[in-house]
Amino acid sequence: MSTWLREKTPLRPAPARARAHAPAPVEADLGAEAVPCAEERRTGLLRRLRDQAHHTSQVTAEGAEWLASASPDRAATLARWEARPTAPAVLPCGTAFDVVNVPAVFGRRLLDRLWEEGPGSGPVAAHLGRMLLFAAPGTGQRLPALLGWEEWGEAVPPLLCHSTGDAVTIPPLAGAAEDGPRWLVAPDTRCPWLPGPEVVLWACVRVARATSAGDVRVSISPDADGGANVYDVSRRR
Repeated sequence: MSTWLREKTPLRPAPARARAHAPAPVEADLGAEAVPCAEERRTGLLRRLRDQAHHTSQVTAEGAEWLASASPDRAATLARWEARPTAPAVLPCGTAFDVVNVPAVFGRRLLDRLWEEGPGSGPVAAHLGRMLLFAAPGTGQRLPALLGWEEWGEAVPPLLCHSTGDAVTIPPLAGAAEDGPRWLVAPDTRCPWLPGPEVVLWACVRVARATSAGDVRVSISPDADGGANVYDVSRRR
């Protein structure tokens, strides 16, 4: 993984008269164990994310940076995560991503279609009996209209599409409460592949056709709310 670059501000030498009467710096007594600067504290979580073994449901350091890019104040978002890595966060949609919010059962079938027959998915989270599919910006605005034109649109349950002007609650970077939001497919790169409205439409229509024909497949995950480690993220196109 790439090295996290920290800003380093060069120190200017104090005037000779000021140095003569200035107290010895605190760092001098600490030796190599000097107190870390604010930037180092802020990036401590990202370093820990880089050191941990990667699983599909765990956010990587690069994935955290991508999520933070959605915030108007990236530095403040990273600082909050450093202080509370196990707390959910709220991020705006429309810049780095949109979100398609679907019922859990339909969402699981949607994911199965995307991964078995399609290009895979972007990050996916689960919360309160719903699944949040992270999609390309603009998807939340175009998808409802596309579904309205499709003859199978009525067979698709109501979807909540979040785009510009909306915000969503995302799972924490580290750990998750059983009744809170959690990652099924976590962000793992600074530039994740995200499905656009046409890809999501295709998957919705495939699920609707299978449901209408009675050819409903059993999910490749052990249960509707289980983890998504079975999804091989290396297959993303």
